[in-house]
Amino acid sequence: MTTPATARGGGPLLLGVRHHGPGSARGVRAALEAEQPAVVLVEGPAEADALVALAGDPDMRPPVALLAHAVDDPGRAAFWPLAEFSPEWVAIRWALDRGAAVRFVDLPAAHTLAASDPTWDDSEDEVSGSGRRIDPVAELAGAAGYEDAEHWWEDAVELRGDGDPTAPFEALAEAMGALREAYGHGGHPRDLVREAYMRIQLRAARKEFGDAVAVVCGAWHVPALTRKTTVAADRALLKGLPKVKTEMTWVPWTHRRLARRSGYGAGIDSPGWYGHLFAAPDRPVERWMTKVAGLLRAEDHLVSTAHVIEAVRLADTLAALRGRPHPGLEETTDAVRAVLCEGSDVPLALVRDRLVVGDVLGEVPAGAPAVPLQRDLTRRQRTLRLKPEATERALELDLRKETDGERSRLLHRLRLLGVHWGEPAAGRAGTGTFRETWRLRWEPELHVRIAEAGVWGTTVEAAATARARSRALAATALPDITALAEQCLLAGLTEALPVVMRALSDRAALDTDVTHLAQALPALARSLRYGDVRGTDTAALAEVAAGLAERICVGLPPACAGLDTDAATAMRERIDEVHHAIGLLPGAAGTADRWAGVLRRLADRDRTPGILRGRAARLLLDESRIPDAEAALLMSRALSPGTPPPDAAAWIDGFVGGASGGGLLLVHDERLLGLVDTWLTGVPAEAFTDVLPLLRRTFSAYEPGVRRTLGELVARGPGTGSAGHTAPGVPGFAPTPDQDRADAVLPLLHLVLGTEVPA
Repeated sequence: MTTPATARGGGPLLLGVRHHGPGSARGVRAALEAEQPAVVLVEGPAEADALVALAGDPDMRPPVALLAHAVDDPGRAAFWPLAEFSPEWVAIRWALDRGAAVRFVDLPAAHTLAASDPTWDDSEDEVSGSGRRIDPVAELAGAAGYEDAEHWWEDAVELRGDGDPTAPFEALAEAMGALREAYGHGGHPRDLVREAYMRIQLRAARKEFGDAVAVVCGAWHVPALTRKTTVAADRALLKGLPKVKTEMTWVPWTHRRLARRSGYGAGIDSPGWYGHLFAAPDRPVERWMTKVAGLLRAEDHLVSTAHVIEAVRLADTLAALRGRPHPGLEETTDAVRAVLCEGSDVPLALVRDRLVVGDVLGEVPAGAPAVPLQRDLTRRQRTLRLKPEATERALELDLRKETDGERSRLLHRLRLLGVHWGEPAAGRAGTGTFRETWRLRWEPELHVRIAEAGVWGTTVEAAATARARSRALAATALPDITALAEQCLLAGLTEALPVVMRALSDRAALDTDVTHLAQALPALARSLRYGDVRGTDTAALAEVAAGLAERICVGLPPACAGLDTDAATAMRERIDEVHHAIGLLPGAAGTADRWAGVLRRLADRDRTPGILRGRAARLLLDESRIPDAEAALLMSRALSPGTPPPDAAAWIDGFVGGASGGGLLLVHDERLLGLVDTWLTGVPAEAFTDVLPLLRRTFSAYEPGVRRTLGELVARGPGTGSAGHTAPGVPGFAPTPDQDRADAVLPLLHLVLGTEVPA
């Protein structure tokens, strides 16, 4: 068993670390400062040698990551993240500041990215010794009597006081040597190949620099680097490895992506806490409690200086009771919960999210290599003042403003390319279509999506245009093409629209399924409305939309006959969407009249399922196409004693169910409420259990206040009177409209609209 040499005369300086460990980072800095090596070898892909100088650029701010992707398949990519407290980053910056050479000595990314080859798979379970894949830190923690590996690591490394900077590295190397003797490669056969490459690079560095060499790598690899092997044996392990052509660059990273819960293999539980331990010059617990207090105060929690002092004392006491050298994350978290959060886990969750993990986003200099599409996106982000941020934020856009319109088009183009930096969200209530609300959040993985999208073009607009054309030619479903047309209009891709429109016209002419036509029309109607706001020419789109509407009017009645319950429910949604879409079509008065005739046919046809007849009657009533008395007549027919109770319940669900405001209709029209009440009280007992689930689903969707008012009206008993009689006692409503009061509103209305008052 061997340990790393800690003096130049005894061989190279081998510093085995834990990736992203602040204690290891401090130790690496101290050891390098004491030994002053001429070259520092860092665990990382060998291609990164060409990029190492950028780490010293003033505009480079960690966390950052090396990104490598296959040139012919950009989706095949790998990251090597580095934080400010990563030992590798500290070693790189130390070498650049001191003028020492820096080299990356891990297996080239060209081989790593070829790992999909079965001969290069790391999934085999052939492990010497125990026959299982091991976590070295967890094994050492268990041997020391710890149940939690993080606790052991904090006590053994992170919370150690000042002392010999090389002592932890020697101890870790010895411990890892014992593990390697017991477990071999520990369930990671690929490590044998990586370590063979590292040994070859170490030999080359020693031949050039002698023993003035320092190696910073995972502690697991240190015993392998001290093994006595031959060059021929190491080269034999590397012979015949699969290989792909790769490109590499630096990209921004985030603390959240360093967290183990994000899926990063070498992740840590608390990057924000580790960053604090590394950056705090002294009294880390006191400084941490101060940061927590500042966060809670910013969120309007009452936290005083006395709270901070008491929390520090409690953390120290808990550490002493638990036999720990200093308070760790568990002790500080318990103290924060008990004192600063007053026992509540709600503010504590905020502390964990914002501070323990954090949303720090790194930066890379403009000179870092990037695909042309990435450079164009960066330029557009700067022009439009849309800075990528790790935290989620809302962005309100007014499409009437030039800058906001460009921002909207950029975000829509990126979504079409699969780069989901922004997601549309519900914004402020309004009747116009000139507002958009987005949720923006930049994720490091988006750099891979941009690299993938680079095959479509060198600018965002050109790439989105090419992608839209390709999708239009490949699409087979009419709703997919209409959705694509909507995306093109939102993204302002005028050059792609002709191809999309030809595909849309061809597909619409061939598709005879009314359901497909009904699914396609709403997207076209929305596109026409947005086209007006954005100043886009939508004449061709309007022709296609009008044609679809006509074909729906012709084919819908027969398509609604004989549907089962599930199909009828789905068709109700289609009818609602088409009804709304026809209202958005420009100059569609004739189409609207034809659509009203279709609804009337559906409402009167006995072969049409009850839920569709009820919905058609409701839509006609809402559009004042039928008077209240006729709606009441349709309801009375549907709820007559001869109608089977399930069919009657389905009619009610269609008429007043869903999000159509049917509850308010029953509140303010006592005749309809009386019809429903009379029918419901007359349902036979044996049939009541059959209709109850449907009725419960219908009425449970109402607001609590509406349900309460309906209950009061039913308990009081329905009133009597002519059609349109309004229930007495309902505030704000009279039995008949007051014409004089209504006319008094007209002068103000004309003033608001800027129109002339009729003489």
